[in-house]
Amino acid sequence: MRKLYYASFAYMAVGVASGLFYREFTKLNGFPEGQFTQLGLAHTHLLTLGTIFGLIFLLTEKAFSLSGSKMFDWFFWTWNAGVVLTSAMLIWHGSLTVLGLESTKMIAGVAGMGHMLLTAAFILFFLMLGKALKQREVPATEDVAASLSL
Repeated sequence: MRKLYYASFAYMAVGVASGLFYREFTKLNGFPEGQFTQLGLAHTHLLTLGTIFGLIFLLTEKAFSLSGSKMFDWFFWTWNAGVVLTSAMLIWHGSLTVLGLESTKMIAGVAGMGHMLLTAAFILFFLMLGKALKQREVPATEDVAASLSL
């Protein structure tokens, strides 16, 4: 559970720092205000996919003890790899845009891999959650018997 807390906290710090980098890097390089760059997307990806989802995972862990699952470590590291890879490519691509340099297809491909890792992590998360919910379900006959014994 602490791993999720520390990861969420780290993404909050890096997400806020990336917003500061976005603002200052564009000013420093005379990039026109309001013109699109992927630097702003890195800020929101880190804060949403890292911090907010990390806190959601933490609350879900608290309620269902998902870390007991054999899939938990796969989920945790796949999620982290996806967030880091996606955000790094957004920062790289956004920095090239601000500097007036050409981007390459490799950047888009690696960012796509980051999104695929995030998709895999979400699938693992829902598999773990579904299994935990199924284990908590009470068969209907026991439920009826319990209500009649009142």
